Amino acid sequence: MNDSRRRRSAAASCLAVTGTLLVAGCGGSDSGSTSETSSLKGAPVKVMVWAPEDTQGSAQPGVRLTAQAYEKWINANGGIKGGPLKVLTCNEKNDPDEAEKCAQQAVAEKVVAVVGSYSLAGDRYMPVLQKAGIPYIGGTGVSAAEFSNPLSFPVNGGTPAVFAEHGRQLVESGCKKISGVRYDLAAAAIVSQFLTLGVTSAGGAAPKDLKVPVTATDLAPQVAAATKGSDCVSVILGTHSDLFVKSYVQSGAKTKLGSVVGNLTPELAASTGGSGSPLEGAVITGYYPPVSDKAWKDFTEAASGNKDIDTSNGANETTWVAFKVFTEAVGKLPSISAKALVQELNTTAGISTGGLTPPLTWKASTALPIKGLDRIHNTTATELTIRDGKIEWAKSGATFVDVRKVLTATPAG
Repeated sequence: MNDSRRRRSAAASCLAVTGTLLVAGCGGSDSGSTSETSSLKGAPVKVMVWAPEDTQGSAQPGVRLTAQAYEKWINANGGIKGGPLKVLTCNEKNDPDEAEKCAQQAVAEKVVAVVGSYSLAGDRYMPVLQKAGIPYIGGTGVSAAEFSNPLSFPVNGGTPAVFAEHGRQLVESGCKKISGVRYDLAAAAIVSQFLTLGVTSAGGAAPKDLKVPVTATDLAPQVAAATKGSDCVSVILGTHSDLFVKSYVQSGAKTKLGSVVGNLTPELAASTGGSGSPLEGAVITGYYPPVSDKAWKDFTEAASGNKDIDTSNGANETTWVAFKVFTEAVGKLPSISAKALVQELNTTAGISTGGLTPPLTWKASTALPIKGLDRIHNTTATELTIRDGKIEWAKSGATFVDVRKVLTATPAG
């Protein structure tokens, strides 16, 4: 990859991880076969999903593939209230103009909801959906608008929750002197903010904040700075965490590593020694149980045979969870419409996701009382680790950890 492409890709990847802001490509999905839908006599239920594909930045084709796998799975299991689920897809190409076009397509198609999508351009697509009264369910927490717009229904706590818990988990795992490594972008500052909040809430000293130029391809200087005087390093470089790990391995450092899910991956562990990788035992913080947990059984079965669906990818997992929420919510409606769905989501006492999250609600009483983050209702995260080259629960019998008190103890900016 040349330097200019690396720079664009690294910046986009970082933005995606930090969850901060930043009719071409749109089309209907035909993934459901005739044999699967012919027995479904009810009216089709249309939704849309969008994500960037075929781009030099942070492409997420698995989001579309996961949505189509859910469509096929649910239609083979009775559909939506006896009718087939129809998933329309749109490629937003990491382009705000294209993201807005996707939203306009959703309005033109009169979809009931946009479900489990991925886009950095929330300031462009959310106003379009809001005006049309179309709910945005799930998303992947990569746009600030997802955590503030009243028509957004996030299923996880995004950057605030996962990084606050990551800081706590690092301290509780024995880390005393922590370095955080991130890209040198203003958008990435939110990582340090909530990581520091989590560390200090657990009694630790504020982490050292190390910034990586987005043009960097050799991170040996950052590895040296991060490991010197620290016993743990949190690597927050998105899909380019491999650059740090490569230099880390070459340095011979033994400092313990950690990150939030999606940075230090099983694939990266496999490429650096598997169970003998320096990532073995890494402190990993996630939103959901590990993919080996029985709660993911339907997803893993639906995705089986499709090597392009990474079931451990956070964006793909969130898309599956969002569709579970959608199905559960519309199942309670006497008549399916976007307006009725919004009302149901805003008043439900709790929607079950089968153990993938705690029961979800978006009632005013459960909102996170922080300006700009008040659409966050689920403030839990999961404590994971890399064991035998795979992401697993950090401890036997572990469950969701709620960081609401951590987030509300100190003003978050």
